[in-house]
Amino acid sequence: MGLLGRLRKDWFMVGILVVILSARLMPSVGVKGGPLRPEITIAYVAVSLIFFNSGLSLKTEELTSALLHVRLHLFVQSFTLIFFPVAVWLLLQVLALTSIDPWLLKGLQTVSCMPPPVSSAVILTKAVGGNEAAAIFNSAFGSFLGIVVTPLLLLLFLGSSSSVPFSSIFSQLFMTVVVPLILGQVCRRFLREFLERRKLPFGAISSAVLLMIIYTTFCDTFSNPNIELDLGSLLLVVVIIFSIQLSFMLLTFTVSSRSALGFSPADTVAIVFCSTHKSLTLGIPMLKIVFEGYEHLSLISVPLLIYHPAQILLGSVLVPTIRAWMSSGPKAVKLSNLQPV
Repeated sequence: MGLLGRLRKDWFMVGILVVILSARLMPSVGVKGGPLRPEITIAYVAVSLIFFNSGLSLKTEELTSALLHVRLHLFVQSFTLIFFPVAVWLLLQVLALTSIDPWLLKGLQTVSCMPPPVSSAVILTKAVGGNEAAAIFNSAFGSFLGIVVTPLLLLLFLGSSSSVPFSSIFSQLFMTVVVPLILGQVCRRFLREFLERRKLPFGAISSAVLLMIIYTTFCDTFSNPNIELDLGSLLLVVVIIFSIQLSFMLLTFTVSSRSALGFSPADTVAIVFCSTHKSLTLGIPMLKIVFEGYEHLSLISVPLLIYHPAQILLGSVLVPTIRAWMSSGPKAVKLSNLQPV
């Protein structure tokens, strides 16, 4: 694949670098009160558009076949929304004794509170030949669950900015996340055939809007002369993120592949990816709402921006290995042949 093809494939990653650089060069454009008016266009319009788009693209009609596998879903959701944030919190108690930027450490905690993504975990599960239906269900259900659980976890572990009342946070979450998501699902019921026929680029639309949110977030940072990013801390955080990813993938694989739990190899694949992947699409808008008023919001966002490509990179690298493991063991069992629990 040539350079142009690689750039086209990874345009979102390139876009993140471009918007951060643009924010560094022209921070006045995206700050509050600036030409973009992010307090309106981003806080309400962009965030609402992302979740309306998610509701419109989410194929909830495909989830019924996976609904009865309660044990698998309980494993994934418990790991990603309970074990993951608690384990990271314990790790941060140790890392707090180091010289790593405390705002980046807070960012690591925010990563742990995020639900699984709707896209990457499903794509990688499918690429390996895993239980795609279970991956779709847990990604979609996790996103719905994350609307309520993620803000609560963020407030529990990190608190909120003093400038935004607790009630205001959840009213804005309801208006910009829940309502658009429901509207998107309602519209999908009437437009399903059209949407399936036209194959609209839902992912690209959300990613483009997400770049706008990232841009304005970093505009606020670069317009504040009191905020500096410690490169040493950043490199350490990158290492920590990859270590967390690998450790948790190994942990979920080791536990879920035990015969005593009764998961098939296909189930294990879905568990590994869904339990360890975190949603950037939900995460960045959520942070923008919950931590409105934090001058260090962009620093808190950095670990999530790193975690996103890290999970895709590691997952892609491990696809051949996991596929080989599946082919060497018992054949993947189709979801319809499994007994629900």
